[in-house]
Amino acid sequence: MKKTFFTLLLAFAVSFTQAQSATDIIASTKEAMGGAAWDKINGLKYVATVEQMGMKIPLEIVSMRDGRMYTKISIQGMEITQGAYDGSTVWSTNFMTQKAEKADDETTENTKRMCKDFPLGLFHCADLGYKATLEGEETIDGVVCHKIKLDKKTTLAEGKEVPNIEYYYIDKDTKAVIMSESELTAGEMKGKIAQTKYSDYQEVEGAFVAFSQTMGLKDGESQAISFEKIVANPAVTEENFKFPGE
Repeated sequence: MKKTFFTLLLAFAVSFTQAQSATDIIASTKEAMGGAAWDKINGLKYVATVEQMGMKIPLEIVSMRDGRMYTKISIQGMEITQGAYDGSTVWSTNFMTQKAEKADDETTENTKRMCKDFPLGLFHCADLGYKATLEGEETIDGVVCHKIKLDKKTTLAEGKEVPNIEYYYIDKDTKAVIMSESELTAGEMKGKIAQTKYSDYQEVEGAFVAFSQTMGLKDGESQAISFEKIVANPAVTEENFKFPGE
């Protein structure tokens, strides 16, 4: 009986220490990346030019604290909106017809569940009801990192509730997030790991934002984007987010 009691007590102590460690690491990461400056930023606009098929394509991404977002690309004089969310409707421009189309119900519901993560769900995970756990250390591209597991609200995949887990890799020295990972839960890539690497942190209104991001699949192809400009609290009109109608 005593052995069982002390085993349980030790397990509780280890669990408590890990939880505290995860909390401390997240707090120090937010502080290193701008701390209170983030509380004054209600949105970010990312501007870049990407090259595809020999063309230079202007790209604009806007993400707001209240969850509204959109991505605009310009191709041969046409402005195309992708992944827009106005607070109730998720929509995109159809490349063929050039008409706005609503996303399916599952995509819309998942967007509503995750749209308040700005700038990172990691920064205010407790307020969002997410559980953070320290998973130890891992070396990423030669950098020793803390590995934080973030258990978020479940997501819908093919009509079923499935776990929604992200992993964040935080440089032990600089405290900056250098990589995030999550498992794809639906579609052709189901089961594969989506991976984003962050680098070239620069100051924007007192907060530090990664001006270079590489997105792709773990051990697979990836696309690097270097942002020319990132603007805090951008002046954008409601029409940029709002679904314009069928």
